[in-house]
Amino acid sequence: MRPYPFEPASQGNAAPLDLSDGLPPPAYSGRFDYPGQDEPDPVGPPAPPRTSRWRWVMRGLGALIILFVLAVGWLAVTAPLSKSLKPLTPPSITLLADDGTPIARRGAIIAAPVDAATLPKNVTNAFLAIEDRRFRSHWGIDPRGILRAFVQNMSKGSVRQGGSTITQQLAKNAFLDSDRTAARKAREVMIAFWLEAWLTKDQILSRYLSNVYFGDNVYGLRAAAQHYFNRAPENLSIGQAAMLAGLVKAPSRLAPTVNLKGARDRQKLVVGAMAAAGFIDQRTAASVRPARLATDRIRPLPDGTYFADWVLPEARDRAGEIVTETTVKTTLDRQLQRAAERSIKRAGLREAQIALIAMRPDGRVVAMVGGKSYADSPFNRATQARRQPGSAFKLFVYLAALRSGMTPDSMVDDSPITIADWSPKNSDGRYLGPITLRQAFARSSNVAAARLIQKVGVAAVIRAARDLGISTPIPSEATIALGTSSMSLLELTSAYAAVAAESYPVTARGLEEVRDRSWYESLTTRSRPLTGRIRDDMLDLLSASAESGTGRQAALSVSTYGKTGTTQDNRDALFIGFAGGLVTGVWVGNDDNTPNAGLSGGGIPARVWRDFMQQALGVGAAQATEPDADEIDPDAENAVDPDAVSLPIEGDLQGLGLNLHIGRDGSIEINRANRDDSEPRPRRDDRAPQREPEEEDAPF
Repeated sequence: MRPYPFEPASQGNAAPLDLSDGLPPPAYSGRFDYPGQDEPDPVGPPAPPRTSRWRWVMRGLGALIILFVLAVGWLAVTAPLSKSLKPLTPPSITLLADDGTPIARRGAIIAAPVDAATLPKNVTNAFLAIEDRRFRSHWGIDPRGILRAFVQNMSKGSVRQGGSTITQQLAKNAFLDSDRTAARKAREVMIAFWLEAWLTKDQILSRYLSNVYFGDNVYGLRAAAQHYFNRAPENLSIGQAAMLAGLVKAPSRLAPTVNLKGARDRQKLVVGAMAAAGFIDQRTAASVRPARLATDRIRPLPDGTYFADWVLPEARDRAGEIVTETTVKTTLDRQLQRAAERSIKRAGLREAQIALIAMRPDGRVVAMVGGKSYADSPFNRATQARRQPGSAFKLFVYLAALRSGMTPDSMVDDSPITIADWSPKNSDGRYLGPITLRQAFARSSNVAAARLIQKVGVAAVIRAARDLGISTPIPSEATIALGTSSMSLLELTSAYAAVAAESYPVTARGLEEVRDRSWYESLTTRSRPLTGRIRDDMLDLLSASAESGTGRQAALSVSTYGKTGTTQDNRDALFIGFAGGLVTGVWVGNDDNTPNAGLSGGGIPARVWRDFMQQALGVGAAQATEPDADEIDPDAENAVDPDAVSLPIEGDLQGLGLNLHIGRDGSIEINRANRDDSEPRPRRDDRAPQREPEEEDAPF
């Protein structure tokens, strides 16, 4: 057998080291023997180590110190003292019209903090009497108050009283949520001790009074005193202070604007508590009269309108971090806003919805209506809805055509066409053959638009739309020529504003422009000129459409430019145009995108647009005049527009394929052979303007 490698005999010829002098090795005694030790320890198991009680005490103190450091660190992170000074909810922003008049307020009503040390004693004592009588003596929690509340709640069988101190209420309001859990209550107690350790009693009371809720969306004593009594908290009477202190228990239910009797009953209870606590004597308590409100001196502002909803996010960003109520000036024109609302009401719509946007050519929105009633539906159809623009999209098709070198007098074939599997059709079912771009745009020819996009290319049309500010997705297909790509009314109106402004793109805004812009904003928002021949030709086309084409019901007594838009099955109808330095877009349709028989852009939208613009510009409607012969399609003589044709009281009427003579008695003779050529006759062109077919307006 192979020897064990560590046996002494296996170490070769080396002699083993003998340290025992021939004696057997001693048995292990469990301890070491040192020189000078008289007697060896008895052989046996090791003795247990001796542990001092003070060692456990020190370990416990060390653990407590570690826990204390961790708790302080946790409180410093989760409950910074500065947070107790911040408002509990976002403070209100008051929006101002362009003339500085308040138009809307959004958010909580919050004023500057109060200093409890400078307030009248009866004001602070009113809160202490009803909320925390031993506030000046306890260390954040009140054992007597907790015991009293426990006994009362047990006797009543339900939670009727709470034992929270003012310090605990501040901890809960400023740092915690409203969960009724033991963990949340434990954190509340810890934060209360934290506040008591680092703040004075007056500082705690000041923070509490500056943030407590008083109903009516009002936070803080200063805002509440102003809201309910129109005075500063330093000037509150005992009755007024008692009423405000009484609201803290149930502010939404006891707010005096909705429950004056309940607020006054609670006021009596607070006055009695002040007397019971020794803050006032019985004679003074008996002399306190019910507080009278002064809210009628404050004109309420709406907290929600279509324009306010749209502009508020930017207003908050502009204002930055808000600690008290602030005001932000907007671009809204109150007179134009009222004119827009009147025009909407006069539209006479039943089921259908309507939206209107008016802006200056530089993008300043001066009026906005997102629906028939904000109270019934705050959904903003002017900014949030994405609908097809119909023929109003042809602005970009014709802009691309003009950029390619064509002019309003260039010819385009108004005859049926098929592009791949797409065969567009004119809405009136009539095709006129070769016509000018001016005629095609005025009569809103679909096949002409299809031929133009085929000629200039889809990419050129999309580029024209992008240049004018359209940012929503546009499919790369020829059907976009008829407005199949969805976008908002705000976006489309801004694109038309670029033509009026002679520069693109135009960005709609509701606030005054920021003068100091960053370099990135300066690069990304750089505008480009839209002048020269292309703009003049674009104005030529828009004028033909608004004054003698499909949109002539919108024509004003001043130069009018615009375009109608009607989508498939009359689901959406629009008129977008500008005149007199004002760009306006009107949309009509159903929220569920169902058809509207007889609805078209040249009908209700054009008339609402004209009604608003007449009020805004102080002008009248255009007089019914006959268009020039060279601007009228010679084959359109059978398309009669009853609003554009006026019959003479007496005389001959030629055209329409007929010769009519109207007698003094109103009789009409057709193809009269013998007429008196010496009688003066009103000049009538034998060609009538082509219009988009419109049925009688239905009760949409």
